Amino acid sequence: DVSPVVAGLIGATVLVVSVSVTVFVWTCCHQQAEKKHKTPPYKFIHMLKGISIYPETLSNKKKINRIRRDKSGAAKEAGRGNLLLDAAESGLAGSDKAPAGPPRVEQLPIKVDYGDELSPDQSLTPGGSKTSSPSSPGDDVMLGDLTFSVDYNFPKKALVVTIQEAHGLPVMDEHTQSSDPYIKMTILPDKRHRVKTRVLRKTLEPVFDETFTFYGIPYSQLQDLVLHFLVLSFDRFSRDDVIGEVMVPLAGVDPSTGKVQLTREILKRNIQKCISRGELQVSLSYQPVAQRMTVVVLKARHLPKMDITGLSDPYVKVNVYYGRKRIAKKKTHVKKCTLNPVFNESFIYDVPAELLPDVSIEFLVIDFDRTTKNEVVGRLILGAHSGSAAGAEHWREVCDSPRKAVAKWHSLSEY
Repeated sequence: DVSPVVAGLIGATVLVVSVSVTVFVWTCCHQQAEKKHKTPPYKFIHMLKGISIYPETLSNKKKINRIRRDKSGAAKEAGRGNLLLDAAESGLAGSDKAPAGPPRVEQLPIKVDYGDELSPDQSLTPGGSKTSSPSSPGDDVMLGDLTFSVDYNFPKKALVVTIQEAHGLPVMDEHTQSSDPYIKMTILPDKRHRVKTRVLRKTLEPVFDETFTFYGIPYSQLQDLVLHFLVLSFDRFSRDDVIGEVMVPLAGVDPSTGKVQLTREILKRNIQKCISRGELQVSLSYQPVAQRMTVVVLKARHLPKMDITGLSDPYVKVNVYYGRKRIAKKKTHVKKCTLNPVFNESFIYDVPAELLPDVSIEFLVIDFDRTTKNEVVGRLILGAHSGSAAGAEHWREVCDSPRKAVAKWHSLSEY
C-alpha cells in the first residue's frame, strides 16, 4: 500500500528520467548525423586505394640520406630516406635579423678533385633532370600516357581528382632498365594545392589508384583552373629525374554530370608554360687585389604563393661551383609570411682572378616548411653556366668592372 503522494513522486521521477534519456539519445544521434555531412576542416583528403589519409598523417619528417665515398670512389649509403635540400636546413627556425659581425668567408680551393660531381648545367637544369643521363627523355622519345579522372562533389564544393595509372614510361635507370615513377600534381594558376603520389618501384606501367579531394573550390571557378601533372622517377642518390608533364585545362572538362575519365600523352616538360616564379635582386663585386668576390642577396619580389594563407616563408640558398664541383654553400635567414622579402645578407668568397671563367653562383629561392620538405620556388645562375642572357651580361659586367658593386634584378626560372 503506497500513499498517493509517494506514488506521484515516483511517477514524476520516472517521467523526468525517461525524458532526459530520450533527449540525450536524440542529441547524440543528431551530432553523429551532422559529422557525416559536414565538410572536414582540411584543404584536401587523400584516398589511397579507398583508404582516407589526412594531411597530418602525411607530414614527413626530414630524412637525410648521407653518402660517403671510399677510396675506390664507390658510394656508400649511411642512412635511409630521400636526399633533401641540406641536412642543415632541417633545423631552420627562421630569423628576420641578419647576424652581427663580419661577413662570412668561404675559401675556394684552386686544386679540386672533380670526382663524379655534376655541374649546374648538368644536374641543375631548369627541367630538374640530369642531362648527362643517357636515359633522359629527348624530343623523339615516347614518354607514355597518363590516365586519370575528374569529378565534382556539389554538396561539399569539392574537386575530386583520381590519378589512376601510366603506361609506356621511358627507362630512367640504366642499371635496372626500369624507373621508380611517382606524380606531383598542382592546380594552376595559384598553385595552392600541391600533392604527390607514392613512389612505385621498378616499373614502366605504374598503377597508382590514388584520389585527391580538394575542398572549397566553387564549380564556377573550375573553368579558370588547370591541372598540372609532373611525372618523375625517384633517384636515391641524386635529384629525381623529370620524365614529362601533362597540362589539362578544366575549361574543356565538364564533371557536372559525373566522373570524367581522361587519358593524355605525357609531353616533354616545357618551361615556358610555367607561370612567373618572381624576381630576385642580387649584387656582385670583385676585388682584384684581395681576389675576393662579394655576393649580396638583396631582396625578392612577386614570389608565387606557396602556403594556404596565400603567402610564403622564403629564404635563399647560395651555391658556388668551380668547374663541375660545388665547393661552397650558404643560406640566408627565413623571412616569414611574405611574397616580397628583404634579405640584405652578404657572403664573401676568395676567388683567384684566373678562376673566374670557371666559377658559377647559383641562387635558390626556397619556401621553408616546418612540417614537410622545403620546396624550391625558383632559381638563378650567374657565371660560367648562366642560363640567360641577362645573367651572362651581369657576370661579364662584374668581371669588367672591378671594385664596383653591380646590382640587378633577375627573373627566377623553374627548378
